[in-house]
Order: sequence, then structure tokens, then C-alpha cells
Amino acid sequence: MSSDKTDADVTFISALAAMLKDSDLNEIEVRREYGEDDTLKVRLSKQRPAPVQVTAAPTPVADAAPVMAAPAPQAAATPAPEAAPAADPASNPGMVPSPMVGTAYLAPEPGAANFVSVGDTVTEGQTLLIIEAMKTMNQIPSPRAGTLRAILVTDGDPVEFGMPLVVIE
Repeated sequence: MSSDKTDADVTFISALAAMLKDSDLNEIEVRREYGEDDTLKVRLSKQRPAPVQVTAAPTPVADAAPVMAAPAPQAAATPAPEAAPAADPASNPGMVPSPMVGTAYLAPEPGAANFVSVGDTVTEGQTLLIIEAMKTMNQIPSPRAGTLRAILVTDGDPVEFGMPLVVIE
């Protein structure tokens, strides 16, 4: 019974996502009440608003990491050229943020080649990676054409809404 409800919820959310994609709406929020203490609340938002929220979100995370793990950043500080770009992606105009919470996968299936690699020329709409959310694989398309300068997540990483995924210039 619970599985049927979960499947119905996934179908419902997929239909909402399709509706959002095909409309001029930027956001949809729905609340379904099944009974006492049994509610489904869904909020979907298009990718466009994410950069506004992204600039605020990564800053506390970046500030919190050195405070909580002071010895680890010093060990990672040795390759300073690699560490410096990791701090910049949130403010980089070519940064592509995560449109959802989930798990990032760089390839279509385990053992397959990654969708893209650093240095690749990508076209608008080309799949950059997949984010699994609620057992649904969501392809993340490139919002613009350009050269992929950095991949900021690794295969299997958990991602948050607005988190920097890649940099395209």
C-alpha cells in the first residue's frame, strides 16, 4: 500500500515537473492531504532563480568548513592552485547550480564514460550530469554553450539546491 502511494507521488511530482517545464511559471508549490498526519508538500522551481540563492548558500558552507576542520584545509592548502578555484565557483558567472537536492552522477550508468570532461566544448541543452532525486534520474542540461572549465562534484556526491556543479565559460 505504501509503495503504491509512493509510486503515485512520484508520478504526481513528475507531472508537476513537466507542467513547470512547459509553462511560463517559475515555481509550483502543491500540498496534498491524504488524512490526519499524512501530507505531501511539493515545491518545484525552475533553474533561473538559483544563481540569486547560490551566492548566499555556498559562502556559509565555505566559511564553516575551515572552522570545523582546521587541520584538513591546511593539508589541502598545499595544492593552492587547485584549492583557489574551488572557492571561486559560487561567484563565477559561468557556474551552473544544482536545481535540486539529490545525488550527482557524472555518467549514465556505472562503468560508462562521463557525460562531459573538463576542457570539453558543450552545447546548450547537452547533458552535463544526472541528479538522482526520489529514485528518479534527472538529466541536468547545460544552460549555455561554452567550454567546461571545472567539474565541482564527484560521482555519487550528495548535492543541495543551488550548490555549484560545474563551471562553463
